[in-house]
Amino acid sequence: MLLRHLRAILLGPVTVTIIIPVLIVTTVGAGAVDLGPVARGLAVVVGSGLGAAGVAMLAWTISLFARDGAGTLSPQNPPRTLVMRGPYRHVRHPMFSGVLGIVLGEAIAARSLTLLAWFALFAFFVAVMVARVEEPRLARRFGSDYARYRDNVPRWVPRLRPWRAELPQGSAE
Repeated sequence: MLLRHLRAILLGPVTVTIIIPVLIVTTVGAGAVDLGPVARGLAVVVGSGLGAAGVAMLAWTISLFARDGAGTLSPQNPPRTLVMRGPYRHVRHPMFSGVLGIVLGEAIAARSLTLLAWFALFAFFVAVMVARVEEPRLARRFGSDYARYRDNVPRWVPRLRPWRAELPQGSAE
């Protein structure tokens, strides 16, 4: 199972957050904006903080997929049960939010217009893919449980108070 997780992480988040940005910067260039020393330092701090928060969210959601969902982030080995704990009680796609946070953080820290363009392109792809592929697949797999979850937890903008699903008797919160 560990190898499945590592393969899924390498094929997904590592490709999107490391390999593609490196290829973009080495082939196209960073397109860095010169902001002056104070703004440059602020950009590094803000971008690094956003990237670190994205990494933390990604790690948390991957661990929830493994522990509570008995699966990986890969469509070839998805969670067997619907994960509705932790950040999933606030927003339906925190794993994608984490990856988007990493990519945006990289663009801000590097002050890179080309990485910002990559963020915009990837965000558009994720938004379309989630609406047209991911959520219909989840609805087919988890039926009424997912429909109830979808009706109570927003797709992208987190709800302030966590949603509490009514758990079957004997389940721990």
